[in-house]
Amino acid sequence: MRPAVQPLREVEGISADQAHAYLAGEDQPLVLRGLVADWPLVAAARESAAQAAAYLRQFDSGDPVTAYLGESDTHGRIFYNKDLSATNFTPARVGLGQVLDRLLAHVDDPQPPTIYVGSSSIDLCLPGLSAHNRLPEGDYRASVRIWIGNRTRVSAHYDALENIACVCAGRRRFTLFPPDQLANLYVGPMDLTPAGQQISLVDFEQPDFERHPRYAEALQHARSAILEPGDAIYVPSMWWHQVDGLDPFNILINHWWREVPEHMGAPNDALLLAILNIRDLPAPQRRAWQGLFQHYVFNADEHTVAHIPEHSRGVLGRLDEDTARRLRTLLRNKLNR
Repeated sequence: MRPAVQPLREVEGISADQAHAYLAGEDQPLVLRGLVADWPLVAAARESAAQAAAYLRQFDSGDPVTAYLGESDTHGRIFYNKDLSATNFTPARVGLGQVLDRLLAHVDDPQPPTIYVGSSSIDLCLPGLSAHNRLPEGDYRASVRIWIGNRTRVSAHYDALENIACVCAGRRRFTLFPPDQLANLYVGPMDLTPAGQQISLVDFEQPDFERHPRYAEALQHARSAILEPGDAIYVPSMWWHQVDGLDPFNILINHWWREVPEHMGAPNDALLLAILNIRDLPAPQRRAWQGLFQHYVFNADEHTVAHIPEHSRGVLGRLDEDTARRLRTLLRNKLNR
Protein backbone atom coordinates (compact mmCIF):
# COMPACT_ATOMS: atom_id res chain seq x y z
CA MET A 1 0.00 0.00 0.00
CA ARG A 2 1.33 3.44 -0.95
CA PRO A 3 2.21 5.45 2.18
CA ALA A 4 0.53 8.84 2.65
CA VAL A 5 2.70 11.94 2.17
CA GLN A 6 2.31 15.70 2.51
CA PRO A 7 0.35 17.53 -0.22
CA LEU A 8 2.11 19.77 -2.69
CA ARG A 9 1.50 23.51 -2.55
CA GLU A 10 -1.19 24.70 -4.95
CA VAL A 11 -2.30 27.95 -6.53
CA GLU A 12 -5.29 28.79 -8.72
CA GLY A 13 -6.10 31.65 -11.05
CA ILE A 14 -2.69 31.99 -12.71
CA SER A 15 -2.98 32.36 -16.49
CA ALA A 16 -0.56 30.79 -18.96
CA ASP A 17 0.76 34.28 -19.82
CA GLN A 18 1.63 34.86 -16.16
CA ALA A 19 3.26 31.50 -15.43
CA HIS A 20 6.95 32.31 -15.96
CA ALA A 21 6.73 35.66 -14.21
CA TYR A 22 4.88 34.08 -11.27
CA LEU A 23 7.55 31.39 -10.90
CA ALA A 24 10.52 33.76 -11.16
CA GLY A 25 12.84 33.09 -8.23
CA GLU A 26 10.78 30.09 -7.07
CA ASP A 27 12.77 27.04 -5.91
CA GLN A 28 9.96 24.91 -4.48
CA PRO A 29 7.50 22.75 -6.45
CA LEU A 30 4.06 24.18 -7.07
CA VAL A 31 0.82 22.89 -8.60
CA LEU A 32 -0.86 25.44 -10.90
CA ARG A 33 -4.50 24.43 -11.07
CA GLY A 34 -6.25 25.14 -14.35
CA LEU A 35 -3.19 26.75 -15.95
CA VAL A 36 -3.87 25.26 -19.40
CA ALA A 37 -7.57 24.48 -19.07
CA ASP A 38 -8.32 26.42 -22.27
CA TRP A 39 -5.96 24.43 -24.52
CA PRO A 40 -7.80 22.73 -27.43
CA LEU A 41 -6.11 19.40 -26.65
CA VAL A 42 -7.45 19.53 -23.09
CA ALA A 43 -10.94 20.28 -24.40
CA ALA A 44 -10.77 17.32 -26.81
CA ALA A 45 -9.58 15.00 -24.03
CA ARG A 46 -12.51 16.05 -21.86
CA GLU A 47 -14.77 14.67 -24.60
CA SER A 48 -13.05 11.28 -24.80
CA ALA A 49 -9.75 9.51 -25.39
CA ALA A 50 -10.81 8.99 -29.03
CA GLN A 51 -11.37 12.76 -29.46
CA ALA A 52 -7.96 13.54 -27.98
CA ALA A 53 -6.33 11.00 -30.31
CA ALA A 54 -8.19 12.45 -33.30
CA TYR A 55 -6.99 15.92 -32.38
CA LEU A 56 -3.36 14.74 -32.26
CA ARG A 57 -3.64 12.92 -35.59
CA GLN A 58 -4.23 16.26 -37.36
CA PHE A 59 -0.62 17.19 -36.64
CA ASP A 60 1.14 13.83 -37.06
CA SER A 61 4.26 14.34 -39.18
CA GLY A 62 4.53 10.64 -39.93
CA ASP A 63 7.99 10.48 -38.36
CA PRO A 64 8.43 7.53 -35.99
CA VAL A 65 8.53 8.00 -32.23
CA THR A 66 10.16 5.80 -29.59
CA ALA A 67 7.57 3.73 -27.75
CA TYR A 68 8.27 1.62 -24.66
CA LEU A 69 6.24 -1.58 -24.91
CA GLY A 70 5.94 -3.93 -21.95
CA GLU A 71 3.94 -6.97 -20.94
CA SER A 72 0.78 -6.60 -18.89
CA ASP A 73 2.42 -8.22 -15.86
CA THR A 74 4.68 -5.17 -15.43
CA HIS A 75 1.56 -3.21 -14.38
CA GLY A 76 2.80 -0.15 -16.19
CA ARG A 77 6.03 0.19 -14.24
CA ILE A 78 8.83 1.50 -16.48
CA PHE A 79 11.67 -0.30 -14.74
CA TYR A 80 14.23 -3.12 -14.83
CA ASN A 81 14.06 -6.89 -14.95
CA LYS A 82 14.56 -8.79 -11.68
CA ASP A 83 18.37 -8.72 -11.60
CA LEU A 84 18.80 -5.20 -13.05
CA SER A 85 20.60 -6.55 -16.12
CA ALA A 86 18.12 -5.02 -18.58
CA THR A 87 14.91 -3.01 -18.68
CA ASN A 88 11.47 -4.63 -18.41
CA PHE A 89 10.22 -3.19 -21.71
CA THR A 90 11.16 -3.17 -25.38
CA PRO A 91 11.82 0.16 -27.12
CA ALA A 92 10.41 0.36 -30.64
CA ARG A 93 10.42 3.01 -33.36
CA VAL A 94 6.82 3.19 -34.54
CA GLY A 95 4.40 5.68 -36.00
CA LEU A 96 2.49 7.84 -33.56
CA GLY A 97 -0.77 6.71 -35.18
CA GLN A 98 0.07 3.11 -34.31
CA VAL A 99 0.66 4.09 -30.69
CA LEU A 100 -2.68 5.89 -30.51
CA ASP A 101 -4.46 2.91 -32.12
CA ARG A 102 -2.94 0.53 -29.61
CA LEU A 103 -3.81 2.75 -26.65
CA LEU A 104 -7.44 3.06 -27.78
CA ALA A 105 -7.67 -0.70 -28.38
CA HIS A 106 -6.79 -1.31 -24.71
CA VAL A 107 -8.65 1.62 -23.16
CA ASP A 108 -11.17 -0.73 -21.48
CA ASP A 109 -8.67 -3.48 -20.70
CA PRO A 110 -8.33 -3.95 -16.90
CA GLN A 111 -4.73 -5.18 -17.28
CA PRO A 112 -3.34 -3.77 -20.53
CA PRO A 113 0.21 -4.07 -21.84
CA THR A 114 2.44 -1.12 -21.04
CA ILE A 115 2.40 1.49 -23.80
CA TYR A 116 4.46 4.63 -23.28
CA VAL A 117 5.94 7.37 -25.45
CA GLY A 118 8.17 9.74 -23.50
CA SER A 119 9.90 13.03 -24.22
CA SER A 120 9.13 13.42 -27.93
CA SER A 121 9.61 16.89 -29.44
CA ILE A 122 6.20 18.18 -30.50
CA ASP A 123 7.77 20.31 -33.21
CA LEU A 124 9.18 17.16 -34.82
CA CYS A 125 6.44 14.59 -34.36
CA LEU A 126 3.42 16.93 -34.14
CA PRO A 127 4.32 20.15 -35.98
CA GLY A 128 1.61 22.76 -35.54
CA LEU A 129 0.35 21.37 -32.23
CA SER A 130 2.30 23.97 -30.27
CA ALA A 131 0.50 26.89 -31.92
CA HIS A 132 -2.34 26.58 -29.41
CA ASN A 133 -1.02 24.02 -26.91
CA ARG A 134 2.12 25.42 -25.32
CA LEU A 135 3.02 28.07 -22.78
CA PRO A 136 4.29 31.46 -23.95
CA GLU A 137 8.07 31.76 -23.91
CA GLY A 138 9.74 33.08 -20.77
CA ASP A 139 13.18 34.66 -20.64
CA TYR A 140 14.78 31.39 -21.74
CA ARG A 141 14.02 29.20 -24.75
CA ALA A 142 12.11 26.08 -23.75
CA SER A 143 12.21 22.56 -25.17
CA VAL A 144 8.59 21.42 -25.47
CA ARG A 145 7.98 17.66 -25.30
CA ILE A 146 4.98 15.34 -25.31
CA TRP A 147 4.41 12.19 -23.22
CA ILE A 148 1.66 9.72 -24.12
CA GLY A 149 0.70 6.41 -22.51
CA ASN A 150 -1.67 4.38 -20.44
CA ARG A 151 -1.46 3.56 -16.73
CA THR A 152 2.30 3.87 -16.34
CA ARG A 153 4.64 4.42 -13.40
CA VAL A 154 7.84 6.34 -14.10
CA SER A 155 10.15 5.91 -11.10
CA ALA A 156 11.57 8.89 -9.24
CA HIS A 157 14.33 10.63 -11.17
CA TYR A 158 15.76 14.15 -11.42
CA ASP A 159 16.16 16.51 -14.34
CA ALA A 160 18.83 19.19 -14.51
CA LEU A 161 16.34 21.48 -16.26
CA GLU A 162 13.52 23.60 -14.88
CA ASN A 163 10.16 22.09 -15.79
CA ILE A 164 6.52 23.08 -16.15
CA ALA A 165 4.53 19.95 -16.94
CA CYS A 166 0.97 20.38 -18.24
CA VAL A 167 -1.55 17.55 -17.96
CA CYS A 168 -3.69 17.38 -21.11
CA ALA A 169 -5.51 14.03 -20.86
CA GLY A 170 -5.99 11.63 -17.97
CA ARG A 171 -4.97 12.21 -14.37
CA ARG A 172 -1.35 12.09 -13.21
CA ARG A 173 0.07 11.79 -9.73
CA PHE A 174 3.37 13.55 -9.04
CA THR A 175 5.42 12.60 -5.98
CA LEU A 176 8.41 14.85 -5.33
CA PHE A 177 11.46 14.74 -3.06
CA PRO A 178 14.01 17.54 -2.51
CA PRO A 179 17.53 17.01 -3.88
CA ASP A 180 18.99 16.27 -0.45
CA GLN A 181 17.04 12.99 -0.29
CA LEU A 182 19.31 11.33 -2.86
CA ALA A 183 20.86 8.89 -0.36
CA ASN A 184 17.42 7.81 0.89
CA LEU A 185 15.98 6.96 -2.53
CA TYR A 186 18.30 4.04 -3.39
CA VAL A 187 19.14 5.25 -6.87
CA GLY A 188 20.06 2.72 -9.57
CA PRO A 189 22.82 2.49 -12.19
CA MET A 190 24.07 5.45 -14.21
CA ASP A 191 24.89 3.64 -17.44
CA LEU A 192 21.83 1.39 -17.61
CA THR A 193 18.69 3.46 -17.21
CA PRO A 194 15.14 3.18 -18.56
CA ALA A 195 15.23 6.61 -20.22
CA GLY A 196 18.61 8.26 -19.71
CA GLN A 197 18.27 9.36 -16.09
CA GLN A 198 19.02 7.37 -12.94
CA ILE A 199 15.90 6.21 -11.13
CA SER A 200 14.94 5.17 -7.60
CA LEU A 201 14.79 1.42 -7.13
CA VAL A 202 12.10 1.73 -4.45
CA ASP A 203 8.64 0.52 -5.40
CA PHE A 204 6.54 3.45 -4.18
CA GLU A 205 3.35 1.39 -4.34
CA GLN A 206 4.71 -1.32 -2.04
CA PRO A 207 7.95 -0.10 -0.44
CA ASP A 208 10.14 -2.77 1.13
CA PHE A 209 11.47 -1.04 4.25
CA GLU A 210 13.70 -3.99 5.16
CA ARG A 211 15.48 -3.70 1.84
CA HIS A 212 15.27 0.12 1.64
CA PRO A 213 15.09 1.32 5.28
CA ARG A 214 16.24 4.90 4.56
CA TYR A 215 13.21 5.41 2.30
CA ALA A 216 11.19 5.97 5.49
CA GLU A 217 13.20 9.18 5.99
CA ALA A 218 12.62 10.23 2.37
CA LEU A 219 8.86 9.88 2.93
CA GLN A 220 9.05 12.49 5.68
CA HIS A 221 10.11 14.99 3.00
CA ALA A 222 7.90 13.77 0.14
CA ARG A 223 5.10 15.86 -1.35
CA SER A 224 2.43 14.67 -3.75
CA ALA A 225 -0.59 15.81 -5.77
CA ILE A 226 -2.97 14.39 -8.35
CA LEU A 227 -3.34 16.64 -11.40
CA GLU A 228 -6.45 16.77 -13.56
CA PRO A 229 -6.50 17.69 -17.27
CA GLY A 230 -5.77 21.41 -17.53
CA ASP A 231 -3.57 21.46 -14.40
CA ALA A 232 0.19 21.99 -14.43
CA ILE A 233 3.07 21.55 -12.03
CA TYR A 234 6.38 23.37 -11.64
CA VAL A 235 9.21 20.91 -10.89
CA PRO A 236 12.41 22.75 -9.96
CA SER A 237 15.75 21.60 -11.29
CA MET A 238 17.20 18.58 -9.46
CA TRP A 239 14.03 17.68 -7.54
CA TRP A 240 13.32 13.94 -7.65
CA HIS A 241 9.88 13.15 -9.04
CA GLN A 242 7.87 10.01 -9.71
CA VAL A 243 5.06 10.37 -12.26
CA ASP A 244 2.13 7.95 -12.36
CA GLY A 245 -0.44 7.89 -15.14
CA LEU A 246 -3.69 7.01 -13.39
CA ASP A 247 -6.03 6.56 -16.36
CA PRO A 248 -6.08 4.32 -19.47
CA PHE A 249 -5.18 7.25 -21.75
CA ASN A 250 -2.77 9.99 -20.67
CA ILE A 251 -1.13 12.95 -22.44
CA LEU A 252 1.28 15.44 -20.89
CA ILE A 253 3.18 18.33 -22.48
CA ASN A 254 6.16 19.68 -20.60
CA HIS A 255 8.41 22.71 -21.00
CA TRP A 256 12.09 22.33 -20.06
CA TRP A 257 14.49 25.24 -19.83
CA ARG A 258 17.79 26.30 -18.26
CA GLU A 259 18.17 29.68 -16.59
CA VAL A 260 21.80 29.93 -17.69
CA PRO A 261 23.59 31.00 -20.88
CA GLU A 262 23.69 28.54 -23.78
CA HIS A 263 27.48 28.20 -23.62
CA MET A 264 27.41 26.52 -20.20
CA GLY A 265 27.99 22.79 -20.23
CA ALA A 266 25.91 19.98 -18.71
CA PRO A 267 26.63 19.49 -14.98
CA ASN A 268 26.33 15.71 -15.31
CA ASP A 269 29.43 15.73 -17.52
CA ALA A 270 31.41 17.07 -14.56
CA LEU A 271 30.00 14.33 -12.34
CA LEU A 272 31.12 11.61 -14.75
CA LEU A 273 34.60 13.14 -14.97
CA ALA A 274 34.80 13.31 -11.17
CA ILE A 275 33.90 9.62 -10.92
CA LEU A 276 36.62 8.85 -13.47
CA ASN A 277 39.32 11.10 -12.00
CA ILE A 278 38.63 11.67 -8.29
CA ARG A 279 36.32 9.13 -6.64
CA ASP A 280 38.95 6.38 -6.25
CA LEU A 281 41.83 8.56 -5.10
CA PRO A 282 43.21 7.99 -1.57
CA ALA A 283 41.06 9.70 1.05
CA PRO A 284 43.55 12.51 1.84
CA GLN A 285 43.73 13.41 -1.86
CA ARG A 286 39.93 13.35 -2.19
CA ARG A 287 39.67 15.78 0.72
CA ALA A 288 42.24 18.05 -0.92
CA TRP A 289 40.30 18.02 -4.19
CA GLN A 290 37.10 18.64 -2.27
CA GLY A 291 38.74 21.81 -0.95
CA LEU A 292 39.68 22.89 -4.47
CA PHE A 293 36.12 22.33 -5.71
CA GLN A 294 34.74 24.32 -2.78
CA HIS A 295 37.16 27.16 -3.50
CA TYR A 296 36.84 27.38 -7.29
CA VAL A 297 33.28 26.10 -7.84
CA PHE A 298 30.85 25.87 -4.95
CA ASN A 299 32.04 28.85 -2.90
CA ALA A 300 33.39 30.92 -5.79
CA ASP A 301 32.63 34.65 -5.63
CA GLU A 302 34.25 37.97 -6.56
CA HIS A 303 36.99 37.42 -3.96
CA THR A 304 38.15 34.03 -5.29
CA VAL A 305 40.47 35.44 -7.98
CA ALA A 306 40.49 39.13 -7.01
CA HIS A 307 44.26 38.92 -6.42
CA ILE A 308 44.91 37.94 -10.06
CA PRO A 309 44.94 40.73 -12.68
CA GLU A 310 41.85 40.44 -14.83
CA HIS A 311 43.85 40.01 -18.04
CA SER A 312 45.65 36.99 -16.52
CA ARG A 313 42.68 35.09 -15.09
CA GLY A 314 42.13 32.89 -18.14
CA VAL A 315 39.58 30.16 -17.45
CA LEU A 316 39.26 31.43 -13.88
CA GLY A 317 37.76 34.67 -15.21
CA ARG A 318 34.22 35.44 -16.30
CA LEU A 319 32.63 32.52 -18.13
CA ASP A 320 31.56 33.67 -21.59
CA GLU A 321 31.42 31.98 -24.98
CA ASP A 322 35.16 32.40 -25.60
CA THR A 323 36.12 31.06 -22.17
CA ALA A 324 33.70 28.14 -22.56
CA ARG A 325 35.26 27.32 -25.93
CA ARG A 326 38.77 27.33 -24.41
CA LEU A 327 37.65 25.07 -21.56
CA ARG A 328 36.11 22.58 -23.98
CA THR A 329 39.29 22.56 -26.05
CA LEU A 330 41.38 21.91 -22.92
CA LEU A 331 39.07 19.05 -21.89
CA ARG A 332 39.07 17.47 -25.34
CA ASN A 333 42.86 17.61 -25.52
CA LYS A 334 43.23 16.03 -22.08
CA LEU A 335 40.62 13.31 -22.67
CA ASN A 336 42.17 12.39 -26.01
CA ARG A 337 45.64 11.74 -24.58
